[in-house]
Amino acid sequence: MGIMTFLRNRAGIIIVVVIGLAIVAFLVSDAVRLGQPFWAANQNVVGEVAGTPIDIVEFNQKVDQASANFKQQMGGNLNAQMTSYIQENTWNQEVSSILMDKEVARLGLTVSKNELNDMISGKNPDPQVVQNFGDPQTGQINRPQLNQFLGRVDAEPSESPLRQQWNGFLVGLKQNRLAQKYNNLVKNCVYVTSLEAREDYMERNKLANFNYIILPYSSIPDNKVTITDEDYKNYYEENKARFKNQEETRSFEYVVFDAAPSKSDSAEAKAAIAKVAADFRTSTNDSLFVSINADTKAPVSYVHKGQLDPALDSLVFNAANGSIVGPVFSNGSYKVAKVIDQRIGPDSVKASHILFNPATEGGLDKAKAKADSVANLIRKGASFAELAKKFGTDASKDKGGDLGTFGRGAMIPQFEEAVFNGSTGDLKVITTQYGVHVIHIDKQVGSSKVAKVAVVDKALNSSNKTQQEAYSKASAFLSSVEDSKNFDAAAKKSGSPKLTADNVTGSQSAIQGLDNSRKVIKWAFSAEEGDVSDEVFELDNKYAVAKLTDIRPKGTLPLDKVKKQIEPMVRNKVKARMLKEKFDTGLSGASSIQQVSQKVQAPVVPVQNIVFANPIIPGLAQENRVVGTVFGLQPNKLSKAIEGEQGVYVVSVNGFSNPAPLTNTIRQKEQISQSIAQRVQGEAFRVLRDKANIKDNRYKFF
Repeated sequence: MGIMTFLRNRAGIIIVVVIGLAIVAFLVSDAVRLGQPFWAANQNVVGEVAGTPIDIVEFNQKVDQASANFKQQMGGNLNAQMTSYIQENTWNQEVSSILMDKEVARLGLTVSKNELNDMISGKNPDPQVVQNFGDPQTGQINRPQLNQFLGRVDAEPSESPLRQQWNGFLVGLKQNRLAQKYNNLVKNCVYVTSLEAREDYMERNKLANFNYIILPYSSIPDNKVTITDEDYKNYYEENKARFKNQEETRSFEYVVFDAAPSKSDSAEAKAAIAKVAADFRTSTNDSLFVSINADTKAPVSYVHKGQLDPALDSLVFNAANGSIVGPVFSNGSYKVAKVIDQRIGPDSVKASHILFNPATEGGLDKAKAKADSVANLIRKGASFAELAKKFGTDASKDKGGDLGTFGRGAMIPQFEEAVFNGSTGDLKVITTQYGVHVIHIDKQVGSSKVAKVAVVDKALNSSNKTQQEAYSKASAFLSSVEDSKNFDAAAKKSGSPKLTADNVTGSQSAIQGLDNSRKVIKWAFSAEEGDVSDEVFELDNKYAVAKLTDIRPKGTLPLDKVKKQIEPMVRNKVKARMLKEKFDTGLSGASSIQQVSQKVQAPVVPVQNIVFANPIIPGLAQENRVVGTVFGLQPNKLSKAIEGEQGVYVVSVNGFSNPAPLTNTIRQKEQISQSIAQRVQGEAFRVLRDKANIKDNRYKFF
């Protein structure tokens, strides 16, 4: 009976619990089937802006696209700094786009279909449309070309790359127009009154002449000052706005164990490059030798004096053909050069070409045959430019094959060899990695000595033994650190330097002086304050062990986080009280600044032609409070003691020089409005960003 009574009284609760457990079991089983737990839904979120998540996959796609554009514009591969810049720039664009979308939606700003059509084909098309479909000669839009393109787009299916690319272009146009509308809306809110214009005019043109006495903070030794907790608290409360952290930062200490090449590593490298030099002397295929033996594999080509490494340059141009120059050591590498040929050649060449693509011509033999046929037509008087437009397969065909004027090193070696070793007017057919070229040498400019040089370089690297020794020291150090309390003692005992990285952000790419240190930063943002890394970080030729010393969250920092930082300012506050007491005694009964000077035993310093808008005291610093007090004083009146940046002051005004009256405020108002308008866009976005709740999780992924 007791059990039955219990069940009857608790039936409702039991049913709720059972149903709850069933729901949880259902969710868990469903998540297991899908291969991802429901609590991991945010694992793919790289950040969040005002409640809008940023998916890591989509973000990576934008980073990849930006990286591809960067490579296309700059050429070459991306280093760690470039990659970090691209990621940071992509993140800022994403934050800006989300915030702007939310703000224009809140304000009800839109771009209608008719307005968008007008931006494309209306009387005043958008500058981006003109840029893409404009006539370079007239600067006006080429409407037949635009209409032809729009017809092509309409004929394409919705999933086609061309249609998607065009839709992306339209989205960009729409976003730019919305941003323009928003910025204009903010700018139109700016208004300058006539009173503000007159005040600004006076602040920039009214001159003050005054005398001052300063008792500098440096006149009191630091060891004579006692700072209390109340002093810290008062300063913190008065300046709380200064301690707002825009994003979370972390500080850590790290001990570095260097694995730089040893003397034995250097000796082995010298022996290796000496053998390379001996083999190089007897080599019959210099390009192949460089390809096999060199680290950088620079092409074998003609160069001017000054183009080679300075350690090799003079030696090469003073050597005979067939000579081996070096080995020399420069920029961390041993280098040896072979002088193949020297001659007098042009400094630059103007050339044209027609490129035939073997892939579209049915093979290399057919491409060569077609190129020979075209070359024969040119020799018989046919127009090179017309044939280039008809048969060319690269961008130069639109210019009649004209490649412009270029110097050595601008073209691939085979092409360069043909145009620089020929003569003006020559017509040549050559094959390169890009296809078959018909080349015409239009003009050769200048004349100077050039040398054909093959260079083999070998970087001086640390041996496995050297790296292992450094790693063993780092591992021994990590083992000796029982906890964070003996980190300093263990570092001192190890003999390796202990360094500090202060206020590192989660997106920061590296620590100054520590290459490829991103992995250390990622660890710091996953650790707790006081943690010591549980691994030895391998950073090129260095090994490091780190200890997290401080975490500063986003937002207003508490007093304990800034106490060390504000100590000098708080100490000056205490000194200011002491110096004010000295001045108060000097001011008592004094009717002139000279009398105060005698009492406090400090000189009177005259200052002339100071304006309110530029509150700098010559020879000292910017002193806003002091200059502000000056412009509020009557002539020949003594001020009270003023707490400044460099010390405590007393001032006395000799007089003011007023400018001519401002009779027309229109121009002054325009100048102020223009100055404000230049800042308003950035300031408006800064306010939006400060008010938004932004979560940056990039450190988890990059």
